[in-house]
Amino acid sequence: MVQQNLFTQFAKNTAAICGRSSVFAGAFGIICLWLLTGPYFHFSDTWQLVINTGTSIMSFLIVFLIQNTQNRDTEAIQLKLDELIRATQGAHNALLDLEELEQEHLHIFKNKYLALAKTAREQLQLGQLDTGTPEV
Repeated sequence: MVQQNLFTQFAKNTAAICGRSSVFAGAFGIICLWLLTGPYFHFSDTWQLVINTGTSIMSFLIVFLIQNTQNRDTEAIQLKLDELIRATQGAHNALLDLEELEQEHLHIFKNKYLALAKTAREQLQLGQLDTGTPEV
């Protein structure tokens, strides 16, 4: 098993915990409690500041933790897709690591695949198959 650093493990666990319905219910409960205390504190500036500060701090921290988790997940998915391309006979290895290309190069690849899709749809309308390798 691969050893994960402390931050990675913390980010994964926090993202998993924050995604639970019970955590949402707890956060909703805190907001409801805060609303209920409004009349007691006469809806003061301090009363408003408490929720604004608390939610801002939590949002700020959670964004970084979730972004860390999403970055790792995205990279793992890209690597898995790269492996599928690499291992598939007839697949274009030029598509490996495509996410590293500049936008204009991605646009060139996209146009090629849009043309392939258009041809495949036309073949379907003519009652032909849309499977196979178009280069053959």
